[in-house]
Amino acid sequence: MNPNTLFPNGQVLPAGQHRHPISHPALLGHPERTPTRHASTPARSASTHRSNREDDAGDQDATGDAVAALHLLLEARMRRRLFTVIDATNVTEAARRPLVAAAKRHDMLPIALMVATPGMVCVGRQGARPANRRVPEEVVIRQRKDMVDSHHRGLKSEGFIEVAYSESLYQLLPYLERLSETRQADLGLDGGEGLGELNLVRRTFGDEILPLWQWKPGSNVAGGDRVAEIRLGQQYLTLALRTDVDGEGDVGFDVMVPCPHDDECTGYAWVPAYSVTCLYRALNGDLDDDEDIVCTVHGPNNDDQGDEDDPDLGAQDLEAIHG
Repeated sequence: MNPNTLFPNGQVLPAGQHRHPISHPALLGHPERTPTRHASTPARSASTHRSNREDDAGDQDATGDAVAALHLLLEARMRRRLFTVIDATNVTEAARRPLVAAAKRHDMLPIALMVATPGMVCVGRQGARPANRRVPEEVVIRQRKDMVDSHHRGLKSEGFIEVAYSESLYQLLPYLERLSETRQADLGLDGGEGLGELNLVRRTFGDEILPLWQWKPGSNVAGGDRVAEIRLGQQYLTLALRTDVDGEGDVGFDVMVPCPHDDECTGYAWVPAYSVTCLYRALNGDLDDDEDIVCTVHGPNNDDQGDEDDPDLGAQDLEAIHG
């Protein structure tokens, strides 16, 4: 048999762990087993095909057509010698038989992957599913029993050349690989443009802010530093990118707030923004009297400001002390 494989029961082997260059894995498991797939692996799911047919992944009336579509795609991929995963319960020999037969027709290696999530854990996870996708508890329990029985009878006797178990797979390695690939893409190290100047924005305020972020070229409200705006509806915030915070060369953001000294101040008041929480507090008015505010006209917002503005205050204090 040529080293090409098919897995009919639950999970994809991560990169670096494939024992065969081209495989056809079939996943075996009951609903809500939540197998972890390697990001680059093309999996074929019956739920996806139900959704494609009826715009409803939970429409069980579409299951027959969905399975037929799944097998059609399976045949097409195997003709091209492509590694393929069948993501379905596959807990009965009848469900697995055509998968093994297809692998043999195309000279590929069928591998069964067992995802043995405890039955009651799967039942408990049903609560988070939409009503049309919940599987009755008795069905989940029966499917788990079918899977255990299949294991006891011996899946290799059905034609699988190997039986793998999800708990024995490398999980941290592919997880870190996905994080690394995402980070490389963000930094533009994968050959793409990456986030570029928005990388610091995302790191500081989170992904959700990026669609709202607009640089304001030519704005002079931040003393020559770059200015940006986030706007949603009629509400907005103005931010400045500081590239030499405290003269130490550090980089960060300020958000514009009202001047705490004068409601009619013609200058611009800024306060540091370290996270999306700071943005929320600034818009909500919670930072309007923050001690870190600096106004371009009145200077820092501190307790000594009032003393500097009133030179006679010191003499008044002495008079009060001495009577």
